[in-house]
Amino acid sequence: MAEMEIREEAVESIYQRLKREADSGGYHLNPDIDFTKDLIRGLLTNEARYGYWSCPCRIASGGKDEDLDIICPCDYRDPDLTDFGACYCALYVSRAIARGEKVAQSIPERRPPPEKRKPQKEAEHSANAPESATELPYPVWRCKVCGYLCARDDPPEVCPICKVPKERFERFM
Repeated sequence: MAEMEIREEAVESIYQRLKREADSGGYHLNPDIDFTKDLIRGLLTNEARYGYWSCPCRIASGGKDEDLDIICPCDYRDPDLTDFGACYCALYVSRAIARGEKVAQSIPERRPPPEKRKPQKEAEHSANAPESATELPYPVWRCKVCGYLCARDDPPEVCPICKVPKERFERFM
């Protein structure tokens, strides 16, 4: 395969955009700018290959439906940030790592292996709609400050709307 040319202007533009979005959403990009820009080059390479930003640290199938969970920001970013202080590829890091108060560690892969992903997705699609709130697949968390709602195992580290820490969330349903 011919090497793809990634323009440095595009890398810088994406870096600035991701930094603005991360800052406004209560997230932090990895403070190692060279490392972060290498990851952006990987995202742009994957976009040229597949048409979407699959995580540069994972092997994409090339089928968008199969790779939805690893399109940046991936489904595993927030749980990885909560548990390890960085996402799998370390594009996003916790405040402590961004400030140099903590060192990033290796992150175990949360993505199920291919043989388990397909049955899992089929089960999710074939499941009937829940009949009541008690049958929801995930608890719903509410930010007590701004009312932001999200359905996931745990509340986010930082509210993406008003930036309060997860301690300000309550289980809503």
